[in-house]
Formats: sequence, C-alpha cells, structure tokens
Amino acid sequence: MKKLVLMAAAVVLPMVLAGCDKKAETPKAEASADAMEGMAMPAEAKHGKGIGTVTAIDPAKGTVTLDHSEIPELQWPAMKMGFAAKPDVLKDVKVGDRVTFEIDWDGKAGTVTAIGLEP
Repeated sequence: MKKLVLMAAAVVLPMVLAGCDKKAETPKAEASADAMEGMAMPAEAKHGKGIGTVTAIDPAKGTVTLDHSEIPELQWPAMKMGFAAKPDVLKDVKVGDRVTFEIDWDGKAGTVTAIGLEP
C-alpha cells in the first residue's frame, strides 16, 4: 500500500508543481459593435479643397498661413489658419496671392498638399 501511495505521489506531484508556474488565462473577448460602442477611435484623415489668400509663408518651418473661405468637406467655416506644407508645394506662391488649395486633415493638424493661383 505504501508503494502504491508513493508511486501515485511521484506521478501526481510533478503535475501539480508544473501547474503552479502557469498564469491563469483570461478569456479573450471578441470585438463586437456593442463592445466598441463609446470607445474613442482614431480620427480618419479627411481631404478638403478651398480658396483663400496667402497671408504668410515660412519656408524654414514649412508652413503657410491661409485666410480661406468655408471648406465644406471638413465642415469648416471661413477662417485664417496655418498649415504645414512642403517647400515644393509653396515654390510658386507668395504672400497676397489668391489661391486654390487642397488639404489633408488628421483631426489635429493640416497639411497643404497642393496649391495654385486662383484662375
């Protein structure tokens, strides 16, 4: 009988000890529309087109300030605002020019992707 108990202990004890190192697994929740409701989602980049007047250009900082009319695609009223722009986009415009422009907006900052003199 002692042998039987010792053999059982020899088999069971390593299994019990091995289980002590394992962390409890948390069931993974599946994403659903209900589970995601109310969660903050990253803003989707939007693209808009506008008409405005160049009021400032800073090639060193890569910025342009535009006093623009309403931009319906972005649901913006007319305003004066600064944007990032690559030097090659700004090469043909100067302060005071009336321009058409395209902008990408990520919810925090805008980048002028195209700009040209208004026809």
